[in-house]
Amino acid sequence: MEHQNDTVLILLPSPVTTGQLPNYISLFLKLFKKEKMSSNKLNLSFLGILLVLSFNVFGQITLPKILGHNMVLQQKKEVSIWGTASPSEKVSVNFAGQNKTAIADPLGKWSLKLKPMKASFSPREMTITGKNTIVLKNILIGEVWLCSGQSNMEYAMRKYSKYETAVKGYKPPEDDLNKADNPNIRIFLDRRKYMDPSPEHLGWDAAMGKPLVDFSAVGYYFAKNLYAKLHVPIGMISAAVPGSRIEPWIQASKLEIAPKMKNGKILDKLSADGGDAGKFYDTMIQPLIPFTLQGFLWYQGESNCFLNENIRYAYKFKTLIESWRNDWNDKNLPFNFVQLAPYAYSTTKDERPHSPEQLPEFWESQKLALHLKNTNTIAITDLVDSIADLHPGYKWEIGRRLSLLAANKTYGQKNIIWSGPVYKKMKTIDNTIEITFSEIGSGLASRDGKPLNWFAIAGNDGKFVKAQAEIKGDKIILSAPEITNPVSARFGWNEAAQSNFINKEGLPAVPFRTDNPWEKIFQ
Repeated sequence: MEHQNDTVLILLPSPVTTGQLPNYISLFLKLFKKEKMSSNKLNLSFLGILLVLSFNVFGQITLPKILGHNMVLQQKKEVSIWGTASPSEKVSVNFAGQNKTAIADPLGKWSLKLKPMKASFSPREMTITGKNTIVLKNILIGEVWLCSGQSNMEYAMRKYSKYETAVKGYKPPEDDLNKADNPNIRIFLDRRKYMDPSPEHLGWDAAMGKPLVDFSAVGYYFAKNLYAKLHVPIGMISAAVPGSRIEPWIQASKLEIAPKMKNGKILDKLSADGGDAGKFYDTMIQPLIPFTLQGFLWYQGESNCFLNENIRYAYKFKTLIESWRNDWNDKNLPFNFVQLAPYAYSTTKDERPHSPEQLPEFWESQKLALHLKNTNTIAITDLVDSIADLHPGYKWEIGRRLSLLAANKTYGQKNIIWSGPVYKKMKTIDNTIEITFSEIGSGLASRDGKPLNWFAIAGNDGKFVKAQAEIKGDKIILSAPEITNPVSARFGWNEAAQSNFINKEGLPAVPFRTDNPWEKIFQ
């Protein structure tokens, strides 16, 4: 934008569709606010821009980027279809024997819903008709998930090739990067600066060949393993940015809150921590709304952990989960997340010093989200070859574990064990502590047959010492010669902890401390 005296020049792309008009008007107002122009100039300029736009507006239907060829639509739910057209234009959508219509509002926006449909491998066409006609081809119906977060979720398939030397967890039986050939798994890579509508209606691809190279490895292996369990088409949307904190993924206005804890303490506004609030929400999440989903996968937190966050992160995480569910108008959408892997935060050169217990405290803040319905997590403390690596491999195993979680919790396959042992309760018996666990699978075990490690207990002085741990049914009995009156216990409470404590299905126990200070005051 250039202006001199009362003359304003704004260069716009041509043509400009009706549906884009509100965006340009909003941009126009922001620019003039930044330029601090007088109201008279603003009025003259606003009239000028409308006159310019009037020569560029075409009454054509446009669709969001997420609606395109090769997409997967969610089964067994109403399916949202939306876009822009001329004001008051009638738009018809024909798909799978359904014919629905909508009338564009004064800003040219329209939306409608298709009735729930059963999963289908038959490629179908969707015809959207108004003043122009759009035909979307090769559409399947199945299960759709959105995966988001930072670099460990973005971690592309091209980086996973060292699987041949993997020594932990499940190992892929073949080189999926070069041999994947299932056209019923479809992927959509959500890129910044890529989500504007386009006439090609491209974006979705089969999860094979070149499109798979840049796609999330966690997302792909989740889809591959889920497909094997459900035998329906799977659609995966990946929206992840390396190095991103949680704030950019939350609508900025949602962070203008000061959470009140159960103890009456009120935190500062969440937005006070900065972090470019809403930056990726606006450009990568909002353009997806309200594309019908089955649920969310989330793998993020390292950038906030470097800030030594604990309870504040918990409230930000809660805000993200609740606001995304509200955006999709479904308060029960499954939200499954990955607990961060062990990493030597305390050895990094950073302006904020970190203790070896900072990461466990962050795990604790992540787990507070489990207070929300249909929210679950997986532990990956065993999937690290070096705690100096912030981006450990084994993304195929992380994807598999997320698929176990979804199969059990979302799809009702209760025979599938999805988690390692989870702390349930403790009881003091003489000079020992008895810990009861849930998610024990077919039994508690030691991965290597050696005594269980990374357990500690403390007396009233709060000084923790290494504890001996004995398996007794679904319980662990803890003791230490120097502690005669134990009152609290911890497990895996160190950034380096990679314990041998598992269930017999090979899934690692989730770190915990019985003296969690946040559990009683978080709400």
